[in-house]
Amino acid sequence: MTRASLRLRLALAGAIAICLGLALAGWGLMLLFSAHVERRAVGELETHLDQVLGALAQSPDGALTLDNQLADPRFQQPYGGLYWQIETRRGILRSRSLWDWQLPLPALSPTDGLVVLDNFAAPDGRRLLGVERRVVLPPSLGGEGVTLVLAMDRTALSKATRAFGEDLLPYLALLAVALIAAGWLQLSIGLRPLGELARRLTAIRTGDASRLGGNLPREVRPLATDFDALLTERETQMQAARQRAGDLAHGLKTPLQALLGESQRLRQAGQAPIAQSIDQIVDRMREHVDRELTRTRVASRAGAAGSDVTAVIAQVVDVIERTPTGARLDWDISIAEPGKPGPIASPPMQAALDPADLAEALGTLLENAARYAHRRVGVSARITPTGAIEIEARDDGPGLPESALTDLLDRGARLDQQSRNTGLGLAICRDITEGAGGSLMLENTHPGLCARLTLPAARPPGQARRPD
Repeated sequence: MTRASLRLRLALAGAIAICLGLALAGWGLMLLFSAHVERRAVGELETHLDQVLGALAQSPDGALTLDNQLADPRFQQPYGGLYWQIETRRGILRSRSLWDWQLPLPALSPTDGLVVLDNFAAPDGRRLLGVERRVVLPPSLGGEGVTLVLAMDRTALSKATRAFGEDLLPYLALLAVALIAAGWLQLSIGLRPLGELARRLTAIRTGDASRLGGNLPREVRPLATDFDALLTERETQMQAARQRAGDLAHGLKTPLQALLGESQRLRQAGQAPIAQSIDQIVDRMREHVDRELTRTRVASRAGAAGSDVTAVIAQVVDVIERTPTGARLDWDISIAEPGKPGPIASPPMQAALDPADLAEALGTLLENAARYAHRRVGVSARITPTGAIEIEARDDGPGLPESALTDLLDRGARLDQQSRNTGLGLAICRDITEGAGGSLMLENTHPGLCARLTLPAARPPGQARRPD
């Protein structure tokens, strides 16, 4: 659940809360309806009780009887669901609906008021709702005190409540759907600033923007402000670090030049082995200095450079063809649009890399290819379906040992430690490529080796970085 969408989690929580709330509301409405139905039933029983009391008469032998039958047919149907009963000194009068049993009444203190008998049981176990009244009859009816009881089955009340619930359920479900949809809409509108924040972060990552900016809702604005301040601080630190690296590299060049002078004097003094050892060390240190300078230069130009791949390839190949190594080879150059092979006259490809850096990276790859090729070197460039620019340099030489390629790809070993004696050339090429957000891959093609550069495409002029 911690990896789920924030919107989904909020929507699920809201939907559960809505369903629980509507369930409680439905339960409360059922209780209110049941209480209302019961009040209506008590009122109906009280009316029937008055009708029974009004219909009382005295027979010639002094016994109480009902002068006329009540209109409701349930009183005449055995176990019809509506019952009356009168307790007198001479016995119990009861409706035909009671048939062969009488209402079991709870022990109550004598009272002249109406008493509601809530949920008492009939002899057959059914639950009843009744009213009881203790009255003193007038002298014309004997003047005795009698107890009148009217009762009805609760089954009818339960059916009415259940029917109300069944009618209410579809409306509650429809209301739940409407509330959940409204909640989802509210979440979509409320979380829209987070989506805008994500788009701005993506723009910063891709180089289309340098800051989040402040045109955001009040709740999100402090986050954007702090993030922009952090970016500013990091850029300041990175700039200072690059400056120190550049100063260090430039500062080492003078001592290295002095060491070369010392090695020359040692060689003149007859210490050639020592001088040669110093020269090797100086060359190694100079290569590292050049590498650091290259990395610093590429990092400072990242995201703002662009170069014509076609022109740079043509320039580098023209230079290498003029060398003794390159002049003996056949050069096959192919520049292609996505899925459309074509000659070098295809529309230019713009890579997000400074032309000098691209020329240095391609120069390293093509010099190695020319050094180890037997007869032919191929250079191709194309735009991949993802929009990146892919440049390949192929030769027909012996290739690299498979173990060396495996170590390089699996463990990320330094390219200058491989067996083709490339020194730091390929390492610098990799640094240039990765500094621009690309990658360098090597693979054997049998025969030969393929070096593949993948570079991000430069942004078109209309998509330049937005001012903050």
